Amino acid sequence: MTSAGASSNGDGLKIDSAAIAKLRGARERIVSQLSQVIVGQQQVIEELLISLFSRGHCLLEGVPGLAKTLMISTLARTLNLTFSRIQFTPDLMPADITGTEIIEENRTTGGRERRFLEGPLFSHVVLADEINRTPPKTQSALLEAMQERQVTVGRVRHPLSDPFFVLATQNPIEQEGTYPLPEAQQDRFMFKVFVRYPSFDEEFEVARRTTAVQSDTIQPVLSGPEILELQKIVRTVPVTDHVIRFALSLVRQTRVGSPGVPDFVSDMLVWGAGPRAVQHLILGGKARALLHGRTHVSTDDVQALAKPVLRHRLVVNFATESEGVTTDDIIDRLLANTPSKEDELSRDARFQKIFAS
Repeated sequence: MTSAGASSNGDGLKIDSAAIAKLRGARERIVSQLSQVIVGQQQVIEELLISLFSRGHCLLEGVPGLAKTLMISTLARTLNLTFSRIQFTPDLMPADITGTEIIEENRTTGGRERRFLEGPLFSHVVLADEINRTPPKTQSALLEAMQERQVTVGRVRHPLSDPFFVLATQNPIEQEGTYPLPEAQQDRFMFKVFVRYPSFDEEFEVARRTTAVQSDTIQPVLSGPEILELQKIVRTVPVTDHVIRFALSLVRQTRVGSPGVPDFVSDMLVWGAGPRAVQHLILGGKARALLHGRTHVSTDDVQALAKPVLRHRLVVNFATESEGVTTDDIIDRLLANTPSKEDELSRDARFQKIFAS
C-alpha cells in the first residue's frame, strides 16, 4: 500500500506527488527564464533538461547562427552553479582544460611546494564550444572527465564538481581543419541533439528582438543540491519489463549479424548501438515521464527519445551514406517495424529470436 498522492516504483521507494510537482515546476521556471532570450527550440530545450535531470551530457549539432552557445550559456545562468566556456581550437592542449601542477615558493618556510591549478573543467556546467576543432588528445581529456567525473594530473586524481554537466557543440558543415569525434567517444554523450533552423514566425521574432534594445533579467532557479535531489527522484520512477524489452528491441535490432535484425539494417549499417543506449533510453524515459506529469515510463517516452539517443551510435556504410540516407531515417524505419503493444511484441517471431539471443 502507498499513501495518497504517492506511488511505488516496485523497489519500495515512493514517488511523492510533491516531488513530481517540484520537477515540473523547475522545468517551467527554467523554460520561462530561457524564453526571455531564446525563441522557439522547444524540443532542444526539453532534451537538454531531460539530459540534465538524468545526469547525462549533451552534444549539440547545428549550423552557425542558431544560438547553440547562447542557449547553453543562458541555461547555465538559470542554474545557481559555476559555469565555464571552453573555446576549442587546434592548439588547445589537455592541460589547458584539466589544469596543471606548478611549483611555487612558500614565503613562510622558504621551501618550494607543488600546487595544482584547476582548469575550466572544474565547474558544474561546462560548455565545450566546437569540440570537433581540437585534436583527439584534448578531446579524450574532456571525455575521460565526462565518464569518470575526475581528471588525473601526474599520478594524482582530482574529483570534479557534482553536479557535472558537459554541453558540447559542433558545426556539421565545416570539415576542413576539424577532428570529428570517433563513434566510441560520441557514445559518452547521452544525447546528440540537432539544432535546426527556426520557423518563419520564430525567425521573425528573432529579427525583431535582436535588432532592438534588449534587457533580459535571467534569475537562477535551481541550486546544486536541488539538482542532485531531482536527479535522485528521476531514478525512482518505475519502468515495466515490457518497456525495457521495447527499448532492448530497438537497440538490438541495430546490431548487424545478430538474430532478428531486419534486412534493411544489415544492408545499411556496419555497426550498431551498445548497452549504454538502452540505459539512456530508460533513464531519459524516466525523466521525460516526470516532466510530462506521469509516474511511470511508457513506450511513447522511449520512442520520443530514440533519435537523440541512437543517432550518434549507429554507423552507416558507404553506400547508404552516398545515397543520402541518415541514421534518423533508419531509426524511423526501426520504430515503424517495432510493435509498441506488449502482446504484439511478444508474439512476433522475429522479436522472439531477439529475446532468445
